[in-house]
Amino acid sequence: MKAALVIGHNDLRVFLRIRLAWVWLFVMPLAFVYFMGFANRGPGDPANPRPRVQVENHDSGLLSRVLLEELGTQGMQVVDAATEGATRGLRIPADFTERLLRREPARVEFFQVEGSGAGEAALIELRLVRAIIALNSHLIELVTTRGEAALTNAAAWEAVRARENPVRLEARFAGRRPVPAGFSFSLPGILVMYLMMNLTVFGGAALAAERRNGVLRRCRAQAVRRGELVAGKLYGLLLLGAVQIAFLLLIGRFVFGVPLGANLPAVVVTLLVFAWVAAALGVLAGSTVTSEDRVVGLCVLASMLMAALGGCWWPLELAPAWLRTAAHALPTGWAMDALHQLISFGAGWAAVGKPLGVLAAFGTAATVLAARGFRT
Repeated sequence: MKAALVIGHNDLRVFLRIRLAWVWLFVMPLAFVYFMGFANRGPGDPANPRPRVQVENHDSGLLSRVLLEELGTQGMQVVDAATEGATRGLRIPADFTERLLRREPARVEFFQVEGSGAGEAALIELRLVRAIIALNSHLIELVTTRGEAALTNAAAWEAVRARENPVRLEARFAGRRPVPAGFSFSLPGILVMYLMMNLTVFGGAALAAERRNGVLRRCRAQAVRRGELVAGKLYGLLLLGAVQIAFLLLIGRFVFGVPLGANLPAVVVTLLVFAWVAAALGVLAGSTVTSEDRVVGLCVLASMLMAALGGCWWPLELAPAWLRTAAHALPTGWAMDALHQLISFGAGWAAVGKPLGVLAAFGTAATVLAARGFRT
């Protein structure tokens, strides 16, 4: 197998010498990860969403500032009118602090932001009520423990709010998993799509060009066996895929903050098995199609279709039943299942056993077909 190793290492050097290859290996996937992650960023932590509430604070007193801080503590993002994305608003009157200090009721107006929907209204209203209850509780505690003079003392408010709450609410999904969002969705999706596209395009087009230029015939003349040629081509493409995987996982972890954590070995194994599938399909395309242009067109079209149907562009949790069924007829669908289990849902090796087995079956079948159809 020494000849296969030499062929693979040489192919990797040839691929990396092509300037355009760097664009498709690193620049384009990175740009797509950013833009798709930003577009699908979702509400943040799906188990603990922080909806935006637009606040018009007409009061300059201490108690209005305490109320705003309590809104943040209760899980809301306080924004101003210039910030987009708020569905509800809160209007604090100019005499809010003054009326509370006089022990008079103060009216806080809760209103709908123009052009917004009603999806988060109930959640915002619930957390607003919790913030007001918390404010009243702190008022009572300060008056009973330190006297009314403490109500105008910012340090006293900080001390009472800093005390540990004896009651803690833990919220998490029960039975139904959250929809993958943000960079945790875009990183695996774009990585799967570009692995499939790059390995099939580079592998198939290079193989067709080497056949046309007589490179493969010269290799056979040097007593390189057909099986070694196929293994060498697969090995070179796997090395190319490993370079792209390492680059994007490092960027995803340290730049985009994707939580790979303890599941990193399983993520790497899943991507390498998928890269084997893509490499075998690339060798198969280069073995059956003679023209480089046709190989490129066929592989790009097939890769885009498999990415779209396999859940690389949108979460399959939001797709109709027929699309979820179609996704699992493709290697991209199984790869995305495994990666979401590991990255978005925090699962371990046991959850990806079936997807890895199916991907290995895809890789074996594609390798056998590529070996049988290989021509010099």
